Amino acid sequence: MITLLTGKKGSGKTKRLIEATNAAVATSKGNVVVIAKGSSLTYDITSQARLINIENYGIAGVEAMTGFVKGICAGNYDVTDILIDSTLKIIGTDLLALEAMVQTLEVLAEKSNVKIVLSVSAADDDVPAAIAQYIAK
Repeated sequence: MITLLTGKKGSGKTKRLIEATNAAVATSKGNVVVIAKGSSLTYDITSQARLINIENYGIAGVEAMTGFVKGICAGNYDVTDILIDSTLKIIGTDLLALEAMVQTLEVLAEKSNVKIVLSVSAADDDVPAAIAQYIAK
């Protein structure tokens, strides 16, 4: 299952991602992973979630990001939730590339039984129609 937390900068996406992380940890019978650019979420999310600073791994672009997420799922069968903050800062601002990434991650989420949440700095109307169904209401 894929969920997109959308909105312009300053609209509260990161706060919603933090709340979703803490809620996932409370209900998960496995591991919750948060991927962020930087370590600013260290004190905001519960220590029971695994916070990964993507900058430590040189990940940039859609292919690298999807490969990284696939590696997380392949390396640990207990992962139940993966939450990615500032997705467009990691993969670039091309929303068509985001569309391709979401479609790839949807297949991965189904096969791995993992919930994936992406925060995306874009208005709902700017998100490609093919992935608009994943926008959190």
